[in-house]
Amino acid sequence: MTSRPTLAHAPGSRRATRGLVAALAAASVLALAACGGEATADDETSAEDATTAEATSVEVEDNNGAQTIDLPLESVVATDNRTFETLSDWGVELSAAAVSLMPDTIAYTQDEAIIDLGNHREPDLEAVVAVAPDLIVNGQRFAQYHDDFVDLAPDAVILELDPRDGEPFDSELRRQITVLGEVFGHQDDAEQLIADFDAAIARVEAAYSADSTVMAVNTSGGEIGYIAPGIGRTLGPLFDIFGFTPALEVPEGTDDHEGDDISVEAIADSNPDWILVMDRDAAVSADDPAYVPGAEILEGSEALANVTAITEGNIVYMPADTYTNEGIQTYTEFLNTLADALEGNA
Repeated sequence: MTSRPTLAHAPGSRRATRGLVAALAAASVLALAACGGEATADDETSAEDATTAEATSVEVEDNNGAQTIDLPLESVVATDNRTFETLSDWGVELSAAAVSLMPDTIAYTQDEAIIDLGNHREPDLEAVVAVAPDLIVNGQRFAQYHDDFVDLAPDAVILELDPRDGEPFDSELRRQITVLGEVFGHQDDAEQLIADFDAAIARVEAAYSADSTVMAVNTSGGEIGYIAPGIGRTLGPLFDIFGFTPALEVPEGTDDHEGDDISVEAIADSNPDWILVMDRDAAVSADDPAYVPGAEILEGSEALANVTAITEGNIVYMPADTYTNEGIQTYTEFLNTLADALEGNA
């Protein structure tokens, strides 16, 4: 290693040395500025060229195959409930959306500049023409209107990322958020959402024992609906992800959004150790005077009073807005709540 020269310690020597050092430093700055000027300009040009090249388009795969999306996006429309929270958190501006389907937990509901396409039962699809979209993030309740959007907005890319039949549900949620991250330039945010989701899954896997039986239900209109393991709406896929032991299996189980008919006697006879609940009405009619909370329906039932899940307090409710906000964030929140309960019961 080459040794550094030492400075003299005499006062005069220090002053002379400081003068020399200052002069050399000034000369170095000027030289670097002169040399760096061209380099900086070249670097800026290269950076601009790279940015321009990156911003031209992005290619992704959705449910319908390869999609090439031109960038930057000038007009974005969203109709898929699973994506609203993500797009809102990422600050994606929407020109039109199914605002009527959004829970009030989504900031878009306060943005009067967004044209409301209405709900899926009576949508105002023609309103999309006025905003000339480059991209329509379509799916879930609006999936049936794919061809209508093709006709009304022929220049738009219609991106559909609904979980596909036959594919692992958790993988499909990861796929959806990954593609959205690529489209909107939020790859790091997408990775974090997936990491949080995976961490919640790991917690449940570690805390759950197959000796415990599980039943999933939803509540609506004061009634209890049975959510079939595997195929049932929202909570059904969790049986496959975690290998939950069903307290009851009904051969004719469906994916009906209100669940399948079940009697409280059938629930009581199956005596589940855990009951997982989606309160459907909490998301769509909580302000209705006739609304009966899921907790009141289940925990206030005399017929269920002796069920293990009731007596031991092993009832876990999904977030109140779940029915209209079934994205990866909602599942992460619920799984962490479930993990808390399982860990506390261990």
